[in-house]
Amino acid sequence: MNIKNLQLFIHLSDSLSFHQTAQSMHISPSALSRVIQRLEQELGQSLFQRDNRSVELTMAGKKLIPVASNIISNWLSLKTELNSDSSLLQGKLKIFCSVTASYSHLPAILTAFRHRYPQIEIQLLTGDSALAIDKVLNNDVDVAITAKPDQLSAKLTYIELDHIPMSVIAPTIAPPAIQPLLSNEPNWQALPFIIAEFGPARSRATTWFKEKKISPPIYAQISGHEAIVSMVALGCGIGIAPDVVINNSPMSDKVQRFPTELIAPLSLGLCCKQSRHQENILKALLKLF
Repeated sequence: MNIKNLQLFIHLSDSLSFHQTAQSMHISPSALSRVIQRLEQELGQSLFQRDNRSVELTMAGKKLIPVASNIISNWLSLKTELNSDSSLLQGKLKIFCSVTASYSHLPAILTAFRHRYPQIEIQLLTGDSALAIDKVLNNDVDVAITAKPDQLSAKLTYIELDHIPMSVIAPTIAPPAIQPLLSNEPNWQALPFIIAEFGPARSRATTWFKEKKISPPIYAQISGHEAIVSMVALGCGIGIAPDVVINNSPMSDKVQRFPTELIAPLSLGLCCKQSRHQENILKALLKLF
């Protein structure tokens, strides 16, 4: 049981809406559901009665509210006392992440960091997640939110934030050129694919091809995952992309997943150089985890 989980519980007990709490607390509904399930397992009691239409507190949930509120209040008071000089920390923190990560995972980190260190200037750079590691190693940025590479340099510290499922997607309305290849059983060998140019997402796609024993035509190799969803939605071919990118894409309603096709998930995390751990701003950031 940790403070963040209790804060999520308190918010949910007030909103009685997983969607509303997830949106307000910058967490995915599925992750919120897992947090509540862990709390219920720790207590050995159900905290909410929920179905497709409503969410209601159980008696155990009602009893937990004042206990959780006191724990949170005491914890915040202690942090304020111990970190009374935290606002004196000043400087700039340069962060790199993909466009999708900038609104799926970064807000929760920045909210906590800015609350404790309001004088620090945040400089955000966005781009292809596959470029993040090099930017950290070259000191172009202080820290990055990125998928964990297959081989992580010993010079880096990596703190896992989330596991990101990946999916094979096709256009909801397929153009005539590929429609016959999708009828009944998809003809994977002949379908044109749109995949990441390099990085962990590319290696996942390559592994899936090997498992399927196929060598399909590659229509495009994309730098950045967001454009994969757009090109698939436009009917250019079949794509392999992270679910968080698909879910947050403005074209998400124009693509469909193949739920039976399993691809290894990505590990998403915070990455920085080990040699810089003792720098005041990075040290302050890492204390949040």
